[in-house]
Amino acid sequence: MVNVGIIGGAGYTAGELLRILIWHPQANISFVQSTSHMGHLISDVHRDLLDETDLVFSQADYKAIDVLFICSGHGKTKLFLEENNLPETVKIIDLSTDFRPRTNNKGFVYGLPEINRDKIVTADKIANPGCFATCIELGLLPLASANQLTEEVHVNAITGSTGAGQNPTSTSHFSWKNNNVSVYKAFTHQHLEEITETVLQLQPNFDKEINFIPVRGNFSRGIMATIYTDCDWTLEEAVEKYKIYYQNHPFVSISSITPDVKQVVNTNKCVLYLEKHGRKLMIISVIDNLLKGASGQAVQNMNLLFGMPEILGLGLKPIGF
Repeated sequence: MVNVGIIGGAGYTAGELLRILIWHPQANISFVQSTSHMGHLISDVHRDLLDETDLVFSQADYKAIDVLFICSGHGKTKLFLEENNLPETVKIIDLSTDFRPRTNNKGFVYGLPEINRDKIVTADKIANPGCFATCIELGLLPLASANQLTEEVHVNAITGSTGAGQNPTSTSHFSWKNNNVSVYKAFTHQHLEEITETVLQLQPNFDKEINFIPVRGNFSRGIMATIYTDCDWTLEEAVEKYKIYYQNHPFVSISSITPDVKQVVNTNKCVLYLEKHGRKLMIISVIDNLLKGASGQAVQNMNLLFGMPEILGLGLKPIGF
């Protein structure tokens, strides 16, 4: 049994994490900490958990846990680790951007199992990937692994409103978001750095631009990324290469039919679809931003850290466990 602590327990990612861990057969939630809700029932904040748990938000006891999930806002994990001395035996899974870039990783392993599974298994600290980054990287990894990214990559990706977090802003409240779509952070999104670094991990000679246009959608959850670049493979070759790359990665599926966001919402799956148009290979990638793009992937990483089946507690049936 793995004893779990959660810091920053009131947000969307923590809510999804709790929903998974409450029913995870090998996880015990030791504490959930939230400075704004201390002493309150977790189910009063995450109301979908009514009658599923009687846990309350409480003080952290780091000596009682094996792994700590940090679900605080971006920039806060660095501060937290500076102010708190955790036992050396406690593993960390951070869901912020703080330690994803290689130049500032402080010993954190980038937690995308489809490229770093072997490193994750032996790690002590995991930087959980961003949601856009996960969706886009999974669309590009088979190309990078075959040294096939020879031209610029173009990405248009739309995300649900939960990607902006729980605290309302001028562009996330209902009256603005409803019946509306908008572009933001074109060519400058913060996930571009980790996407580029991940591509370079497989294809070190890649020196072209990744042109990324993020879009705010008027739906709650999910990401659809449409990616295209020049590629010499035929469609049949591309599909075969993608299937081979992901044959041992249980949460990535190659579809012969154009996917949609509803296909992956409330799952830890990524569904990929390929088309060829002249020299252009188009890849459509869809994930749930709160699960494969955040909390589901974090539990996937926890499973790997503690020698459990990668899929345990995430909706697929483990064999022989």
